[in-house]
Amino acid sequence: APILKTKKNMKHIAPTLNLKSFHCPHCGVLAEQTWSSHGVNCSYVQKQPNGNNVVSTYPLEETLTAKCKHCNLFSLWHKEKMVYPLTGNVELANPDLPDDIKNDYNEAKDIVNISPRGAAALLRLAIQKLCTHLGEKGKNINEDIASLVKKGLPKTMQQALDSVRVIGNNAVHPGTIDLNDRIEIAYALFGFVNIICEVLISQPKKIQEFYNTNIPEGAKNGIKKRDN
Repeated sequence: APILKTKKNMKHIAPTLNLKSFHCPHCGVLAEQTWSSHGVNCSYVQKQPNGNNVVSTYPLEETLTAKCKHCNLFSLWHKEKMVYPLTGNVELANPDLPDDIKNDYNEAKDIVNISPRGAAALLRLAIQKLCTHLGEKGKNINEDIASLVKKGLPKTMQQALDSVRVIGNNAVHPGTIDLNDRIEIAYALFGFVNIICEVLISQPKKIQEFYNTNIPEGAKNGIKKRDN
């Protein structure tokens, strides 16, 4: 049976050449991939002097396909690099991200392989909006992060926020970080945004849902009296 697991419950496994299983760039599921070097051809139409059209086909060299056993869609690889879909090396956005932040994330995902700087700048904007969503002013990222730390933000999350802030700012105002040379930095920022969302939004949401569903009303009233 093919490996089939939801992405939300485990570390993101990026698409990698000849890897047996990874998170599909189309459906986002960790699934087995069927690799093939056969049948990858390019066709084009040639106009003949007599006006007829002739279709010519030739094989694409150093090209492979990987077919996802969950969604049956293909990724296309040329010279050890995935060339379709273009955004496949980036994990899907955390579904608990607010829609406007998720839109920034997905736009950054669409352009990261073309413009790492542009993607990093969009992720910085996503962090600004995320701070606002978490109750901060959203005007100064430094002040917002400092406020979140005072409210109990773990140090690792502070470092993740600062990483997106600093690198995103250098994407807008080029400094010492050259994202064109180190595109993996831009890739890492996507993971940071999802981790921040998981810690500050998803986990509290899960705890609240469990509490509301499983704790009797009488016990809730007792807890309220205790806290007051």
